[in-house]
Amino acid sequence: MKQNNKNLVEEIYNDYNARREARLSLEKQWQLNINFVMGNQYSYIASNGELREDDKQYFWQEKEVFNHIAPIVETRISKISSTTPAVTVVPASTEESDIESAKLSKYILNSASNRLNLIDIEKTAITWSEICGTAFYKVIWNTDSGKMVATDDLGRAIHEGDVQVEVVSPFEIFPDNIACERIDDLKSLIYARAVEISEIKSQWGVEVDAEPVYAFTLDSNIGNLGGLGYDAHINKVANVELSNHCVVIERYTRPSKSMPNGRLTIVAGGKLLFDGELPYINDELNSRTFPFVKQISNYMPGSFFGASVVDRLIPLQRAYNAVRNRKHEYFNRTVMNVLAVEDGSVDTESLELEGLSPGKVLVYRQGSKIPEIIKNPDINLNFDAEEERLLGEFKTVSGVSDLMTDSYANYTSMSGVALELLAEQDNTRLQTAISSTKLAVKTVAKFILRLYKQYAVVPRLLKIAGETGDVQLYYWDQNEICSDDVTFDTSSEANESLVQRRTMLLDLIKQGLMFDEDGKFSPNMRKKCLDLLGFGMWENTLDLNALHINRAKEENLNFNKLEILPIDDHKIHIDEHTAYILGSEIKNKINSKIIIDKLLNHIEEHKKLLEKSQLNIENDKELNQTKSN
Repeated sequence: MKQNNKNLVEEIYNDYNARREARLSLEKQWQLNINFVMGNQYSYIASNGELREDDKQYFWQEKEVFNHIAPIVETRISKISSTTPAVTVVPASTEESDIESAKLSKYILNSASNRLNLIDIEKTAITWSEICGTAFYKVIWNTDSGKMVATDDLGRAIHEGDVQVEVVSPFEIFPDNIACERIDDLKSLIYARAVEISEIKSQWGVEVDAEPVYAFTLDSNIGNLGGLGYDAHINKVANVELSNHCVVIERYTRPSKSMPNGRLTIVAGGKLLFDGELPYINDELNSRTFPFVKQISNYMPGSFFGASVVDRLIPLQRAYNAVRNRKHEYFNRTVMNVLAVEDGSVDTESLELEGLSPGKVLVYRQGSKIPEIIKNPDINLNFDAEEERLLGEFKTVSGVSDLMTDSYANYTSMSGVALELLAEQDNTRLQTAISSTKLAVKTVAKFILRLYKQYAVVPRLLKIAGETGDVQLYYWDQNEICSDDVTFDTSSEANESLVQRRTMLLDLIKQGLMFDEDGKFSPNMRKKCLDLLGFGMWENTLDLNALHINRAKEENLNFNKLEILPIDDHKIHIDEHTAYILGSEIKNKINSKIIIDKLLNHIEEHKKLLEKSQLNIENDKELNQTKSN
């Protein structure tokens, strides 16, 4: 058995090294992209594949960085992050139980999103995908998370477990075929990361020796930048060796006929840590697959990894830096000038130290040639035109326009419709990244529900803020999750911001399209409009209609406690009880006939009281009219 384990570990390491070698050129490009975003823009990939940096050729050479890549990337990240819509769950059928299960699944997703802070996780993934072209989510089950439910024989806490979502950089993912475009097309995938040896001992119970492990860090000790008379320091990405660390290699193999549940093999420090089935039932039809979700910035045909916009911006950035630096060198020569001096005519040492200060008395030897300033050639280099052309190319290549980058709108001569069309066109170049992000978010949400379906065996308490501001408590387990069909809210589109939705709603109200048949603005419609405008909580505590609806729903569930209060809104109660009788949920109950009969009698009592109330109102109106006459 030990010999078999040794052969397996050796085979895993050989496989890992082969995949790393096949992906090495892409890895160097990712490092170059990170350097350019950070500001180290005089780095390049040498012919031997190593990352190197240029030095100054002359002391007077202008070698500054005018970083336009960073704001472009920041703008794209902000735009893509703001267009990710909320997710919801579609019921498995039209049955009331499935509808309630889908609603509960949505609450579970919202609770997990808040606990995990998925918004920040999404932004981190978008940052990796925009700089390197690809990012990954790892959705796993953490047995040490969640509430403590018991203790073991040694007194250690046993937790209920919970979902954990991590962002994985492309540096840590190694596919078996780099030409496959989707994760589903891979037969196996390796995830390799640096882990401290104490954590390996704690998690797998195996002691391993530390090995040389290198990680990326920031370094600002660069002295080859700047200009005439000064040096500049900028950040760069450098490799640093981690102490007491080891590379943990996880190889995931897709299920096959010989391995119906797939295979997960984990090695580190030359030792086998784990070898077994894929742990998570996270694929369609209760099957197992890799716990990774891929997100890209731009598609690269025939490649597993996506392309980054930084790849295309690097040549423009180099050209722009060159133009600005040569422009400053030309200005230096124009301002400080170059002096021609005959040998022995003046004290050249004093002239070099002091220069030509204003009012300086320049003494030269009698009979020699007077020192003169060499004029720069009167050549129209047209630096400004070249600089503007390059700035325009930045916008063309990156897909980021003035409308995105400017902090104010300077299109005063355009109509509102024209501005909306410009804003919509701005999103066109970002649609690939936006679509990939939306698909990744939806897949992550499905993985979360499937993990809860697999592992949430202990009943859990879920607190939800109700529509009227009250707190609703739900006890649920894996059996309550009947659907994992995740989709996006139709109200959230990629090209709709909060301001646009508010403007559209206000326009609909002005046109009278939100009024009822009597031309009135109903309380329910007012509440919905305030919710869409972001001020729903103003109405929640005072919305009597919502309170009456909730009370009627409670009576539907507790039919043995039917009671009519003097403050009841009879019309709302009649509508809610009638809808419950006509629904499909009541038909599945054993005592459905008894429930229906009780509710029908209850509805009749409400109708009688409603008629009496309306009659009293009419009598009061007639009495008031008589008194006024």
